[in-house]
Amino acid sequence: MDMTLPPEPKTELGRYRILSSTAGGKAVNYGGNHKKSLKLFVADSLRKLQTDYIDLLYVHWWDWTTSIEELMDSLHILVEQVKVIYLGISDTPAWVVSAANIYAKMHGKTPFSVYQGRWNLMVRDLERDIIPMARHFGMAICPFDVLGGGQLQTAKQLEARKRTGDKGRGSNESEEACKVSAALEKVAAEHKTESIQQIALAYVRQKTRNVFPIVGGRKVEHLHDNIKALTIDLTDEQVNYIESISDFDAGFPLNFIGDDPKETGRQKHMMEVLTGAKIAWQ
Repeated sequence: MDMTLPPEPKTELGRYRILSSTAGGKAVNYGGNHKKSLKLFVADSLRKLQTDYIDLLYVHWWDWTTSIEELMDSLHILVEQVKVIYLGISDTPAWVVSAANIYAKMHGKTPFSVYQGRWNLMVRDLERDIIPMARHFGMAICPFDVLGGGQLQTAKQLEARKRTGDKGRGSNESEEACKVSAALEKVAAEHKTESIQQIALAYVRQKTRNVFPIVGGRKVEHLHDNIKALTIDLTDEQVNYIESISDFDAGFPLNFIGDDPKETGRQKHMMEVLTGAKIAWQ
């Protein structure tokens, strides 16, 4: 084994590297959500970004190791030190985020204000528990993969990519993506646009409050096209039509009692079923 000492560390993080055959090593305390990991990560990020605070710090995923109490206490310290302004979390079960926010509120700590997760017309799992949870706590939703990893393409767009030899993301469209794309194209025509991407973005923005999609693109025109989605308002009929193309089971108990009618304004509530009365939900 090569026991050559690694070069003198230039950062606080570097002091915690372990010796390895490549003299680089793994950062033993740079993974997970524990207190030391947060301390090292934030210190290193501030140095690299050449700033003294982070506007929004995400807990990337739930590590099933760090306790909720340790995580929220550690994050709150960073907020008190004004190294972080707002807290977000992604790729974490709804019950964990709920428990974390309740703990934070009961102990005068800073709660999570943003949730980031995968959400598009083909992957709607976020609608089961995450979105209702976000509504309850007043959290924003920052969905990624809203355009299905580039798979949502019209036949015209796919043909253009073939002609140019573009092998980017989404070049192999699935059967489900083809059906969803066709439905989006129909709705796009009703809005006098050829961009089904605008319709896909408008869909998630209208499904619930405080939705801020994470979008990307390799060309400036992609950005301009995405921005135009802000001008599109889908009707309830158009939303229902788009959703009817791809099967989605909200699972029990939502498939039994329905979603919050105060939010949807269109799903029948169990009180109406039991009493036969029409309730004006507000």
